[in-house]
Amino acid sequence: DGQVLPEQNLPPIRTATKGNPDVTIVELPGLNHLFQTAKTGALGEYADIEETVAPVALDTMADWIRKRVLINRTVR
Repeated sequence: DGQVLPEQNLPPIRTATKGNPDVTIVELPGLNHLFQTAKTGALGEYADIEETVAPVALDTMADWIRKRVLINRTVR
């Protein structure tokens, strides 16, 4: 992501969300700000990308949701 650099932004996000069990932080290298597979992450590249959302991003989000649903079903 060329818009929000992970090395600058992830450490303070980790600090701010430490101890929150509903927060999972995952860095997905090779994706742009829209979770699309990208070579550079530059804005000019967006128009050339046909992918809506990279499968790895969708899988990561789906896994997070599945874990929350299973946890909530167990607690009830």
